[in-house]
Amino acid sequence: MAMLLLFFFFFFFFLRATRPGVQLNVLDILYDLHILPASRRLLNEKRTLEGGGAISPPLSVHERSSAHRAAARRHPLLVPGDPYSVVVLLQGYAEPEGVGEALRADGSVTLVLPQAWGPASSHREPSPESHEVKTALEEAARGPILVDTAGPWAREALLGALAGQGLAPGDVTLVVGTHGHSDHIGNLGLFPRAALLVSHDFCLPGGLYLPHGLAEERPLRLGPGLEVWATPGHGGQRDVSVVVAGTTLGTVMVVGDVFERDGDEDSWQALSEDPVAQKRSRKRILGTADVIVPGHGAPFRVIREASPSETEGQRNSQPELVIGDKEPTVHR
Repeated sequence: MAMLLLFFFFFFFFLRATRPGVQLNVLDILYDLHILPASRRLLNEKRTLEGGGAISPPLSVHERSSAHRAAARRHPLLVPGDPYSVVVLLQGYAEPEGVGEALRADGSVTLVLPQAWGPASSHREPSPESHEVKTALEEAARGPILVDTAGPWAREALLGALAGQGLAPGDVTLVVGTHGHSDHIGNLGLFPRAALLVSHDFCLPGGLYLPHGLAEERPLRLGPGLEVWATPGHGGQRDVSVVVAGTTLGTVMVVGDVFERDGDEDSWQALSEDPVAQKRSRKRILGTADVIVPGHGAPFRVIREASPSETEGQRNSQPELVIGDKEPTVHR
């Protein structure tokens, strides 16, 4: 070990002397060579993100914020289910930047994956000849479903997140856009082979639009326990949310910006085109969801009041949401 370390340091200083423009981090090289344990690296990275205690210099507020965003978007959250699992591929964010009211933001991207689907399955596009909207929707939902696509600036991150799940854009059979803002539907062009349900517009590949009866009192059924709800308010009257029942965490709802994030009670109305309708939508969602995937933050649980007997029976049986190394937030 001593000889290996001696060789390493001679090699390091040789590189510094001959290639002064190259940024070299001694700790990173030691970790990569497995000379220091990976647990030390994770601890160092966590301290760095928190702005203290790390060997490397503390990050600025902007750098720390960017690092948090990048870390959150690197770690997908998987919620297994039957017949559908949910994977939050990219976690959305919205943060003030500079002076005034400028925001740097991007929307969450969520994958709904049928249990029966696998990479070896044959890709079957919805048939353009099928003018029956119910049949077309159910056919489209037999493969991977993407809910929102983030902004066009997140193209490479989205492609990488899909690849991490063993998927290419051509594998996606249905894309649902919760509403028409650029940070939620900015990458629709990556999915020309998918059926599109953007707000209340449903079209098959090639641009064949089919009418449907989606309304607040009439959801669209995509499959067993899988529905699209009309949840108006944030972007006007045509916002939608996706409901996935039967997961290990109960019913997961992917809601776009009906909920911007956990704890947005004091801010959502300022961003709403129809606060009355959005308040109604939020109440409906809270009455059904066990977990909410918001438009610009970490997924969170919906905690309801329970009787003492129910609380005692569930106390030790609740699975946990985990995103990277962070605990979930809770909406009460």
